[in-house]
Amino acid sequence: MDIVIKLSQFLLSLSLLIILHELGHFIPAKLFKTRVEKFYLFFDVKYSLLKKKIGETEYGIGWLPLGGYVKISGMIDESMDKEQMALPPQPWEFRSKPAWQRLIIMLGGVTVNFILAFIIYIGMAFAYGDTYVANADLKDGVFIENPAMLKAGFRTGDKIISIDGKTVENFDSDMNMNVIMSKHILIERDGKQQTINIPNDFVDQLSKYEKGLLIGIRMPFVVGKISEESENTSLKPKDIIVSLNNQKIKYFDQAKAVLEANKGKTIPAVVLRDLKETPVTVKVSKLGKLGIGVGGLGIESLEKLGYYKISTKEYSFFESIPVGIQKGKDQLVGYGKQLKMIFNPETKAYKQVGGFAAIYNIFPSFWSWETFWSITALLSIMLGVMNLLPIPALDGGHVMFLLYEIISGKKPSDKFLENAQMVGFVLLIALLLFANGNDIYKAIIK
Repeated sequence: MDIVIKLSQFLLSLSLLIILHELGHFIPAKLFKTRVEKFYLFFDVKYSLLKKKIGETEYGIGWLPLGGYVKISGMIDESMDKEQMALPPQPWEFRSKPAWQRLIIMLGGVTVNFILAFIIYIGMAFAYGDTYVANADLKDGVFIENPAMLKAGFRTGDKIISIDGKTVENFDSDMNMNVIMSKHILIERDGKQQTINIPNDFVDQLSKYEKGLLIGIRMPFVVGKISEESENTSLKPKDIIVSLNNQKIKYFDQAKAVLEANKGKTIPAVVLRDLKETPVTVKVSKLGKLGIGVGGLGIESLEKLGYYKISTKEYSFFESIPVGIQKGKDQLVGYGKQLKMIFNPETKAYKQVGGFAAIYNIFPSFWSWETFWSITALLSIMLGVMNLLPIPALDGGHVMFLLYEIISGKKPSDKFLENAQMVGFVLLIALLLFANGNDIYKAIIK
């Protein structure tokens, strides 16, 4: 069932982005009276799953879910229709239109991608608002367990003061990505401030360990599932352990040292059960474990118990517009930084480039519209930016040649464009193989 939910979200998001991107080319092409021969979701290599011709355009769904396309008459694209290009130009063809019209047609797809992302972020601000913990309220610092973070110099209990000189006001969902993209982080530890410099190959170091939060909010020690082998039958699910061996335990991370120091011993403990402190006795295994799973608490429970003040800021429709636009801008800048890291060999971030499996794994195994739209907005930005890369066969490649034509007044020959298209196609196949090869490699070694 989990696979079905993940796959459904993946295909729905991908289909939505592809259709709207291609619609971004289709609409201006029609406005400029340019013939569109095909409009396809996915690729129809050899045959189509569905197809129907309406007017001069064939609409369909292909069987190969690697993207989609619109075939515009008189345009050198992935179809490499040399026979059509050998005929005299016709007034309805792409090549017969003024350069500025062709430029608008080519920029239509990425324009829709960026507009879609901003619309989604505006809608999310209006529908869900912002939920966060004020950084000033994290008086006991944050929880850090990732080995790469520890190696970089972070410790549980650190307070994050600023990231690359920008003061951290709220702890929210963007915190982890901001840390990954940073170079310098100012922290406070034991009342003293110090700067931690993030290593160039930080992304590569992170990949060597289990994925998860780099920085988290410190949580109470909540009893989850109790294994059948556990001797601690005095514990019950949802108990909150607040004392071990007469030592106060406020957070889960504080329990580790106490358990390590009492391996193989039976020690007194106190749990919070139904909001009442209840004394119990627990047996610590020789490995320093209690034989229980760790549970969690919802936002309301954390707030009720006095751990954190959870703030939710709601926005009116008009207030959500600048908030959503700023969110979109931040994500766009953030993705630009990611690309810069990927193309910098020192970071070794290119090792983490993923293909379709990586995108599939972004989606959760449960259905959440908020998560779905958040991922879709980010993927829309990624699709827009990637399509703007100046690689022949991508929109950015066509735009590059059109800008050259507009500036120089000289149109590249069809032969040159055909060769450039082939070079671009080979580059794209190489990138596709590299990205998906990374997915396969990671799956094998893990």
